[in-house]
Amino acid sequence: MTDTLTPDDAPRAVLGDTPLPDELLTEQLARAILEAGPLAMTVSDPRLPGDPVVWVNRAFTSLTGYTAEEVRGRNCRFLQCADTDRDVVDRLRTALDRGDDVQELLLNVRKDGSPFWNQLAITQLRDETGQVTHRVGVQVDVTAEADGEAARTLELSLMHRTADRLELLARMGEELSRHLEYGDAVDALADLVVPRLATWGFVAMMSETGHLERVHVVTSDPAHADAAHALGSGGTTWLTASPHVAATLAAGANHVPMPITVDVSSLPTRTAPPELHLLTTLGLGSALLVPLTGRDRVLGVLCLVHRDRDGFDSEIVVTAAHLGRRAGVLLENVRLYLAERDAALTLQHSLLPVLGDVGGLDVAASYLPSGRRAEVGGDWFDAFVLPDGAVSLAVGDVVGHDLRAAASMGQLRSLLRASVWRGDRPGEALERLDGLVRALDVADVATCVLVRWERTAAGAHLTWASAGHPPALVRLPGGEVRGLDGARSTPVGLPPVHTGNVPEESVEVPHGAVLVLYSDGLVERRDRGLREGIAGLADALAAVPDDASATQVCDALTAALVDEHQEDDVCLLVVRVD
Repeated sequence: MTDTLTPDDAPRAVLGDTPLPDELLTEQLARAILEAGPLAMTVSDPRLPGDPVVWVNRAFTSLTGYTAEEVRGRNCRFLQCADTDRDVVDRLRTALDRGDDVQELLLNVRKDGSPFWNQLAITQLRDETGQVTHRVGVQVDVTAEADGEAARTLELSLMHRTADRLELLARMGEELSRHLEYGDAVDALADLVVPRLATWGFVAMMSETGHLERVHVVTSDPAHADAAHALGSGGTTWLTASPHVAATLAAGANHVPMPITVDVSSLPTRTAPPELHLLTTLGLGSALLVPLTGRDRVLGVLCLVHRDRDGFDSEIVVTAAHLGRRAGVLLENVRLYLAERDAALTLQHSLLPVLGDVGGLDVAASYLPSGRRAEVGGDWFDAFVLPDGAVSLAVGDVVGHDLRAAASMGQLRSLLRASVWRGDRPGEALERLDGLVRALDVADVATCVLVRWERTAAGAHLTWASAGHPPALVRLPGGEVRGLDGARSTPVGLPPVHTGNVPEESVEVPHGAVLVLYSDGLVERRDRGLREGIAGLADALAAVPDDASATQVCDALTAALVDEHQEDDVCLLVVRVD
C-alpha cells in the first residue's frame, strides 16, 4: 500500500474510500462503528517493544474468546499454535518489517483451544513523516471454506497418488515382461522403482537353494552412482549380516512392511569399513524392506533406504507393498518362462542334425530361436546323403511355438527321412508325409520345402517340391538370384487340392551357384510382409561375393535380416555348388 494514513483516518481505511460527512464523523461515532462492526479487529503499536495490541473490538472477543483486558499489551502471536505454518508466519513478519500491507491465511486457536482458519489482513498506518504508528488487523473466520478446500485438495492429492501408483505398477509390469534374461529383469526392477520411492536401495534375489545370488544397488542421486556400483559389486556378505533382511526373506506372503530407523551405531560391528563408508555416503536414515513374494514363497527382497529418519510416509509403504507382490509374481514368471524355454531349446536342438560331411558338399546351417520367452517352435532343417549318392535337403516349419510344436517337428523330420530314404521323389515324399500326418494326427499344420541334389559335370541337378513353404533361392555366379517358385502344394496337414499329378520341378545349376532354403521367420515380421522379406533376402544374397563359402553366405544373410528382437524362429540352410 502506498497511501499515507493517520490515526484519524482509521475509519476511512476500514470502511472504504467514501468518507462520512465531516459534521457526522465524530470521534464518538467512529469508535462506535469500530466497536459494533461485524469484523474482528485489532490495533497494535509497533513503536512499543513487541508490537503489542492496544485495542480490540467486541467481534474479536466473540471470535477468539479473549477479552480486551486479556489481550491488551500482548503480541497477537498468542493466537498461533504448533500446527500454524511457520512459512506463512515468516512471510507475514517479512512483509510487515518492509512496511507493506499484507494478507495471509493462518491456522489460529481460540482461548478454549479450538482451532480456526483466520483470513488475516493488516494495514499499516503512518504519520506525516511516513513512520508506521499503528497496525490495524482484520480477522475473518474462514474455517468452513478452508476445510472444504482442504478436503478437495486432499481428494485430488489422493487421486493423483493413486494414479502415480497405478502408473508405476503398469510400467514395472511392462519393463519386467520385455526382458529375456532373469538378471536383466531384476536390475530393471531396481532401476525403475528405487529412484521413485527412495534415496537409494537394492533388490536382492535368492537362488533355488536359498542363498542370495544377485544384488543390484541403485541410487536416485547421480553423484553417488559410483558408490552404489561399488556397494553392489562388493558381494552380498554385508546383506546377510542384516537381521532385518534375513527376517524379510523368511517372512510369509502376508508380511506387512513397515519403515524402520537405521541403527547406525551398530553397523561398525557387522560391516567392514569400506562398505560402511559407502553406506554412509549413500545416506542412512530409515529403511523399508519389502519381500518379493511369488506364488508360494519369498523370492527376494526390495530394500528402500532414505537419508531422512522419517523418509517413508504411508502412501509409499502401501505402494511398496503392492510392488513387492506384483514384482515377485512377475519375476517368478520370468524364471518359469526361461526354464520352459531352456527345456524346449534342449529338445529342439536334440532333434536337429549335426552337419558333418554331406556328400562332400559345402553346406552350412543356422537355427536361431525366437526372441520371445518359451516360444520355441517347430522350425527344422535336414541334410543327408541318400543310398544312391544324391543328397536330400529340407527345411520345414510346424505351426506353433511350444513344446508340442518342437516334438511334432521331430516326428515329421523322421517320417520325411524314412520316405526319402526308401526312394520317394520330393513330390511323392511330401504327399506321403501329408497322408501320415492327417492319419496319425502327428501335427496340426506344417510347411516344408524338399530338394534332391544330384551332382552333374556342369554343376548340379535340383529336383524340388514345396508344401506351402517360401520358395528356395538360387544365386548364380555373377549375382543373379532366382526363386524356385514352382512345384507347390498345400501345407502338410491341410486337405490337398488334387490335380492328378504330384507337383515337382527340376533345374540345372552351374558350378559356383548357391542354394538357400529358409523358414519364414527369416523374411517375415510385423513390419515386413512375406513378399517384401523375400525380396530383401534376394538382395542380400545377390550382394555376397562369388567366392563366399556356404558359412560366409549363411552369416551374411542372418546379419542382414535378423534383428535382436526377432519374433519367430529362423532356420537357414545354405549349399554351394563346388
